[in-house]
Amino acid sequence: MNRSLAVVFLGLAMAPGLASAQQTREEKVRADRARIEAEEFWIYNDLEAGLEEARETGKPVLVTFRCLPCEACAKLDEEVAERDPRVQLLLDQFVCVRIVHANGMDLSLFQFDYDQSWVAFVLDADKTIIARYGTRSHQTESEDDVSIEGFAKTLSAALDVHEEISDHRDALAGKRGPEAEIPVPEELPTLKGKYGSQLDYGGQVVKSCIHCHQVGDAMRASYLLEGEPIPEKVLFPYPHPKQFGLILDPKEKSTVLRVDEDSHAEEIGFKAGDEIVSLEGQPILSTADIQWVLHHADDPDEVTAEVQRDGETFELSWTLPEGWRREGDISWRVSSWPFRRIATGGLVLEDASSDARREAGVSEDDLALLVTYVGQYGKHAAGKRAGFQKGDVIVSYDGLTFRMSEGQLMAHVVNENEPGDSADVTVVRDGKRIKLKLPVQE
Repeated sequence: MNRSLAVVFLGLAMAPGLASAQQTREEKVRADRARIEAEEFWIYNDLEAGLEEARETGKPVLVTFRCLPCEACAKLDEEVAERDPRVQLLLDQFVCVRIVHANGMDLSLFQFDYDQSWVAFVLDADKTIIARYGTRSHQTESEDDVSIEGFAKTLSAALDVHEEISDHRDALAGKRGPEAEIPVPEELPTLKGKYGSQLDYGGQVVKSCIHCHQVGDAMRASYLLEGEPIPEKVLFPYPHPKQFGLILDPKEKSTVLRVDEDSHAEEIGFKAGDEIVSLEGQPILSTADIQWVLHHADDPDEVTAEVQRDGETFELSWTLPEGWRREGDISWRVSSWPFRRIATGGLVLEDASSDARREAGVSEDDLALLVTYVGQYGKHAAGKRAGFQKGDVIVSYDGLTFRMSEGQLMAHVVNENEPGDSADVTVVRDGKRIKLKLPVQE
C-alpha cells in the first residue's frame, strides 16, 4: 500500500469517534493495517519475521493477538499499539509482532483463553514462553482485569527473566502445553474448507478472518461431533482467581489486591499485598500465568504457591476441591452462546436473588434461575416458542432442583442430554407454578 493511501486510512482511524461509531468491520481491519504499517514499528501478521529478527538482535519477542471488531480490551490494545509513554521504552526492548487473526495460528505454541479479544505472549527466539498477558472475566469489567500499568510490569519482569533465560528454562517448560493434534485452526473440523492461512486483503477481509473465539468454539464442537462428553477443562477453561475470592491488582503483575471474607482464598492463607512469585514452580508474571496453571490443574488437586509477603518468601498449599471448576462464571463467554442454544433455547439466566427466591417459594439451596432475556430468532428463539417469558424463575429442570448456576446447567445438559430430547421445566410466574417443555437442540 502506498504511503499516501496509508495516511488516508490513518486519518480515518484516528478521527475522534469515527472508528467506533462509523467504521464498518471491514474498514476497521484495513485501517488498522494501514495505520500500524505506516508507523513502521510493529511487524504485522508475520510471526516468522519477528522470530528471525529476535535471533539477529537477541531481543525477546512480544506477540499480541487482537480481534479488531471486538470492543472488550480495546482501550488497552490502543495504548499498547500506540506505544503509550508508560510502555514505550519497554516496547523498544522487544521485537513487537501484531497479529489480528487466528488463521495459521500455531495451536501447539499459542494456547490461551480463546474467548478473549486481546492477549499477549512474550517469547524467546526459540519459542520458549516467558509470559502470557490478558485476562477476561466480563466485557464490562475489563479494567478490573488488565491495565497498561500492569502490562508494563509484566513486560519489565519478562525482560528480567529473558536476561537470564538459561537459568529459567526448566521452570519455563511448564508454560508450554502439549502438542496439538490439529496444528492450525483452519484444519479444525468445523472450520476446515472455510478459511485459509492468511487474511484476504484483496477480497472480503473480515469474512476471511478466523476469530479467536471460533477456535474455542471449534474445539468444543469437535467433542459434540464425535458424540463425546466435553471435558470440564474445556467447558470451564482458564479459571479466574476471583472465583476463589482472590482479587488481583490489575495495575500490578501478580499482587493480591484483596481477599474476600470467608472465601476459599482466605482459608488457604492469602492476604492483601501478597505477591504470587510462582505456581507449581512456574514464574508468575501476570494473572494470565496464574490462569494457565489453574487451567491445567486436576479436579481435585493441590497447587504449590510461592508467595512473597513483607520481604519474606514462603509457600502456600492451594487446595482445589472436587468440582471446583464449575464454580467459574462462563456467562460472559462468547462460547457460551452455542451451549445456551442447546440447553436453554436462547434463554439467558442468572441466579435468583434471595428476595426472588422467597417470592418463588424456594430456599437458598434450591434451583432458582431467573430468565433475564428470551432469544427472538432462529434456534435461539426455541425458549420463546416453548412459552418462556422474561421474569420467569426456573425452579426445576428435568427433575433437577438443587441450586446451580446458568453455566452449571448448560454443562449438565450438553454432556447428559441428546439433541432431540425434551426437558420438563417448572417456572414460577406471578406466584404460580407453570410446567413447560424445553427442547434440547443441536
